[in-house]
Amino acid sequence: MFEKLGGLVVRHARLVLIAGVLALIGGGLLGATAFGKMQSGGQTDPGAESSLAASRLAAEFGADSDYVFLVTADGGIDAPEAAAAGRALAARLAADDRLVNVVSYWDTGAPAMRAADGGAAVVLAGNAATDPAEQDRVAAKIVATYQADGPPVRVLVGGGSAVFHAVSEQIGGDLALAEAIAVPLILILLVLAYGNVVAALLTLVVGGIAILGTFAELSILGSITDVSIYAVNLTTGLGLGLAVDYGLLMVARFREHRAAGRSPDEAVVGAVATAGRTIAFSAATVVAALAALVIFPQYFLRSFAYGGIGVVAIAAVAGVVVLPALLALLGERADAWKVPGVRGIRGAAAPFWQRLAGFALRRPVLAGLPVLALLLLAAAPLLDVRFGTPDDRVLPASTEVRQVGDAMRADFGGGDLNSLTVVTTGAVAPDVLAGYATALSAVPGVTQVDSAAGTFADGALRASSPADARFARPEAQRLTVRTELDRETPQARELVDRVRAVPGPAGSTALVGGQVAELRDSLASIGSRLPYAVGWIVLSTFVLLFLFTGSVVQPLRALLSNALSLAATLGLMVWVFQQGHFAGLLGFTPAPLDVSMLLLLFCITFGLSMDYEVFVISRIMELRDSGLGDEEAVVEGLARTGRLVTTAAALISISFLAFVVSDVRFIQFFGLGAGLAILIDATLVRGVLVPVTMRLLGRAAWYAPQPLRRAHRRFGLAEA
Repeated sequence: MFEKLGGLVVRHARLVLIAGVLALIGGGLLGATAFGKMQSGGQTDPGAESSLAASRLAAEFGADSDYVFLVTADGGIDAPEAAAAGRALAARLAADDRLVNVVSYWDTGAPAMRAADGGAAVVLAGNAATDPAEQDRVAAKIVATYQADGPPVRVLVGGGSAVFHAVSEQIGGDLALAEAIAVPLILILLVLAYGNVVAALLTLVVGGIAILGTFAELSILGSITDVSIYAVNLTTGLGLGLAVDYGLLMVARFREHRAAGRSPDEAVVGAVATAGRTIAFSAATVVAALAALVIFPQYFLRSFAYGGIGVVAIAAVAGVVVLPALLALLGERADAWKVPGVRGIRGAAAPFWQRLAGFALRRPVLAGLPVLALLLLAAAPLLDVRFGTPDDRVLPASTEVRQVGDAMRADFGGGDLNSLTVVTTGAVAPDVLAGYATALSAVPGVTQVDSAAGTFADGALRASSPADARFARPEAQRLTVRTELDRETPQARELVDRVRAVPGPAGSTALVGGQVAELRDSLASIGSRLPYAVGWIVLSTFVLLFLFTGSVVQPLRALLSNALSLAATLGLMVWVFQQGHFAGLLGFTPAPLDVSMLLLLFCITFGLSMDYEVFVISRIMELRDSGLGDEEAVVEGLARTGRLVTTAAALISISFLAFVVSDVRFIQFFGLGAGLAILIDATLVRGVLVPVTMRLLGRAAWYAPQPLRRAHRRFGLAEA
């Protein structure tokens, strides 16, 4: 099949390139529209109770804390000039048709809206717009309009909408910076890896096609469904990385066939017949891993599946079709503009990797135990992992929205960040509401309940409330359940369950929301679907690797070694981002990890690990089928792929590690985690554990029951 494809590409190389150029131009034009269609949220389950509560609150009450206007004054917020400025600000906000539900300290006198030292107070407001894209566009104007630096008061703007806007703006700038670092560095290293400039540029063409084509795909999907803006980071990093992977493999096999005396056209056909098959199979394993993200209801995760599957598929097609067409047209000129003294990768055996593989085969215990111990040590912090949700602390302490968030936590008891919000789905009589609020205030861990019926604590009414539009609507009641428990602790999540266990008001359903509830529901949502996602990854990987190798042992070996390297990577991420090692160097605030980012990192790095697994095992199988013994095939296969795999891993890791320059913590997490996972897998796992396990397994490494051997002979997709 792939030999025929190679011949077809050679015969119609110019037509293939014309089609590629047209697709590149079309993808660029359409992809440019993608950014305006994508959104910055999506981490919550839309069917969870906390999401339903948020929708009900927005419908009945409108949002009231999308914006937090922090007003500070040196002489105290109650000083005449400061109070007058505060009232004037509240009046301006109330008259702004972009805002709704404006509530200020000067209107309510609520103690919770005034700092304990009297130096600051807040005004809360919600978005009038309901469309997320419109909210993001408005956020920049709101911040620019109302921030002030005195006298007599200073005004800083924070809150959910301001945070989302600040994160989106920061990611946009960080992405440009990361590309400015990664692309030139990758190009320079590619030139050194190939030994010439032209081949390096051909690889970047593959990356450009993959990235622009995926942007076009995301633009189409953004017109149909919700797509997260963060998928852009994955698209650029993975597009460049896979272009390097597939480009190095295809060019190395092309050069190997040329060195054997074949003409350029014959070398292209031979490269597509071998490397093309490996690329297609490798892409299938990566796609299978990323497809697991579709199982989850959060569109944040689904968006990475959309972008990841698209960029893998397009990169594979470009690597198997467009790149060979370029090689066919250029012929000898594909090696033009050589670097003096640099030979470059040509598919020949590398002495270092040959010696390392030979040592691992001769001394499997001596070689394998230190690597195994090192990986287990790196994985140990994973036992202490804690989970949280992203907030303003993903940004540096110098940003305005972060300063507002820090002030709310330090001077306002956390504001509403640790509180639960309860909303009813129908009208509630005053006495019934009072009884329900009384029961909520008696729940262990609850310090106070604010409602239209009054303020309750310890199962008793503490203060009657005047009519307050924040709490009452004809068809709904709202209650704020306050607690001193930090929202990211297991105790806070247990409180959510206890509050939900309190019977709701008669004739109405009570929905419990708030950030604590969102975290609890996210963990439950992901946890309930995680077995299906892991099951899909294991099953699809097993089937694909069996079809490729004809062995039932090889898929199990690959799954176990990948699980070990991923555990080590995730453990290192806990050690860095949760426990805070290198926090000063990288410029982030340690915090519990976002479970969505952990899951995303798992799926992506698992797929890329299988990418290198296929690269190595395909060459071992090819040599074994050519007549070499098992151990000789392992040594020679690693000798021929070791340099290629580690070079590709070093280059693809650069495209991810460049994200470490970001000022957004979870982007740093993703970049560092993906980069480290690739390097660990390409060196310790492929270079040491693969030959060690192959030596320990012996001929059993290629075992399959007789019925499955017959099935493989009929349906298998092994190397020719």
